[in-house]
Amino acid sequence: MARIGFEAQRIYRAKKHGMDFVALELLKALSKLDKDNEYFVYVNEGEDPCFQSEDNFHVIVHKAPYPIWEQLWLPKRAKVDKLDLLHCTSNTAPIWLDVPLMVTLHDVIYLEKNPLFAPGYTPYQRFGNMYRRWVVKTAIPQANRVLTVSQYEVGNVLRFLPQIKDRLHVLYNGVGAHFRKITDPHQLDTVRQKYYLPEKFVMFLGNTDPKKNTENTLKAFALIAKETNYSYKLLLGDLDKQFVKNILDRNNLSDLFNYIHFTGYIKNSDLPAILSQAEVFLYTSLRESFGIPIIEAMACGTPVVTSSVTSMPEVAGDAAMFADPTRPDDIASATLRLLSDTVFRNQLIEKGLERARLFNWENSASQLIDHYRELT
Repeated sequence: MARIGFEAQRIYRAKKHGMDFVALELLKALSKLDKDNEYFVYVNEGEDPCFQSEDNFHVIVHKAPYPIWEQLWLPKRAKVDKLDLLHCTSNTAPIWLDVPLMVTLHDVIYLEKNPLFAPGYTPYQRFGNMYRRWVVKTAIPQANRVLTVSQYEVGNVLRFLPQIKDRLHVLYNGVGAHFRKITDPHQLDTVRQKYYLPEKFVMFLGNTDPKKNTENTLKAFALIAKETNYSYKLLLGDLDKQFVKNILDRNNLSDLFNYIHFTGYIKNSDLPAILSQAEVFLYTSLRESFGIPIIEAMACGTPVVTSSVTSMPEVAGDAAMFADPTRPDDIASATLRLLSDTVFRNQLIEKGLERARLFNWENSASQLIDHYRELT
């Protein structure tokens, strides 16, 4: 039995995002599959204690700002718990560590452009990216093993860290079991009322990060709205109204604001019911290392338009419509076909359901356990 530390610093925060859900879903799957190793799960204090100590899993909670939590408290705690291996799950790791280290490096976007000068980032995002830039260059070369989430991202990582080639492996993400086509009228209606969903809508999940391509997606929706006589609204999850209004105003699209529906933060447990009611799901990023929402939408029977660049073709296979994310007219054309061609739409939905079955967290966790065995 090995003593494995599992860094899950952010899983207790109320508003979780990509890497937080990856860590949480892997933990849930590991707790089902692995009764042999002993796990020490390190978490920062938060409002949502979504994973608790049980059997061979011990949750240790410590409250501190992230850099202090990671660089000072975590290595001390790893030593106290006499770990055989520490797995840091979210790009960064302690620079000084007395135990073997494995890191999941989801992406290296912060190494590609200097965050101090790249346009479009908030001060918080700039600080986070500068911290990652410093830590990754220092800590990752020391890791015994590094995982990343796609073959596409392998190439990016090796451009900046060629010395880890023999220690770099791909571990694909999965999709939560609760992502499925929701048909229960009560569940659908409950979510519809909770988020005041419009009758017919196209869905886009983005944020203020420039890579999410919000501006070009809004331009594309302007073309879609005009072509469909404004029959659909664009549903935006967790995007600030003023941020969107500023984009529309500078592109002379102010009137489009009335056809955009803002939900605020969407609970992950509510996403399947919303996706199940969306006419099309747009995932039109300029750059992704994986793109879990692509698979989540497919699992809910929602046709997907995604970008023809970076990792997205690798993840979507032949089960999505692809568009050039720099061309709003291309995004609009792909979306309009799915809104108008019922036969093609249904074919793509079936392909999406089949594609989504290839990605599940228990498969990922099983492969992760193999990595642990090799290192302990």
